[in-house]
Amino acid sequence: MTSQDVLHMRRAVALAALGQGGTSPNPVVGCVVVDASGEIAGEGFHAYAGGPHAEVVALREAGERASGGTAYVTLEPCDHTGRTGPCSRALLDAGVARVVIAVADPNPVAAGGAGTLRSHGVRVDTGVLTEEAERGNAAWLTFVRASRPYVTWKFAATVDGRSAAADGTSQWITSPEARADVHRLRAESDAILAGVGTVVADDPRLTARVPEPLRERPVLRVVADSSARTPATARVLDGEAPTLVAVADDAVLPPHLSGAVRLPRADGGIDLRALMAELRGRQVVSVLLEGGPTLAGSFLREGLVDRVVGYVAPALFGAGAAALGPAGVRTLAEAHRLEFEEVARIGPDLRVVLRPQPSKES
Repeated sequence: MTSQDVLHMRRAVALAALGQGGTSPNPVVGCVVVDASGEIAGEGFHAYAGGPHAEVVALREAGERASGGTAYVTLEPCDHTGRTGPCSRALLDAGVARVVIAVADPNPVAAGGAGTLRSHGVRVDTGVLTEEAERGNAAWLTFVRASRPYVTWKFAATVDGRSAAADGTSQWITSPEARADVHRLRAESDAILAGVGTVVADDPRLTARVPEPLRERPVLRVVADSSARTPATARVLDGEAPTLVAVADDAVLPPHLSGAVRLPRADGGIDLRALMAELRGRQVVSVLLEGGPTLAGSFLREGLVDRVVGYVAPALFGAGAAALGPAGVRTLAEAHRLEFEEVARIGPDLRVVLRPQPSKES
């Protein structure tokens, strides 16, 4: 790995990020093609499912300059024909002499591109900026490796961790700038999930009120409602976006919830792993969890939170609802330990992005 390898792969990772929210259920991928003299000849990223892959976009831009050059790709080039042809073949046809890969493809359907390239005399190097590339593709990699959607828990709270004042008021704890950023998160997600308590108390729309990325499917609204209490007048049922209401298998359904999905009951609510399996079956790669403190605690207790995005307002309540409910922690040693990934100012507020620390067993 040379300094130029790092430089070009870092650019490929940045390009991949441009496809966030649009490629599902496919991964985000970036590609940089460098000609034989070491100059960048083409760049590309996967913009939407069914569209040209990053390698194809970059090779088209590079044209004949790709011959004898090097392609830097954040994910191993696919080796199968789906809605598009195999990228391994596109690289071979372009005459690329070397391919540098950040992350091996864990999907057995598409993997094998590195082997095909090597078998045709192309030099293949792997493992360049793997951690950065995996972080940018965390949702899809979790979807494939863990066989479930990637879950981001979003919360807004005061400095002392309150999501509502003592009288229950909660609009608005954070600033318009922070709320706009939340809508960006929503637009990049495949599904927005809330519990029925939040639906009854706040009547949220659970939609992204910013332009969504070019995507095949609109963002799915999901309500975890074990007892089928979602009101017929709830805005999540307004038809503005598709909605999935998940109820317990023993719930009595009112007529307006006749299309709800029945799932096993667990711990007084919906079996969350069954819900994740249901969403995976619907090709939901990423979920933004916006439910109240009880649902958030349940997800943490089940080990189903992959990222935490908190919006912290410079305010103190001293009383009122906490942002997080019981999460299976009885003593300090059982705390859910997180790692800071980002701390940024959003208007007058702070946005903190954290991920669970790897377990000692991993």
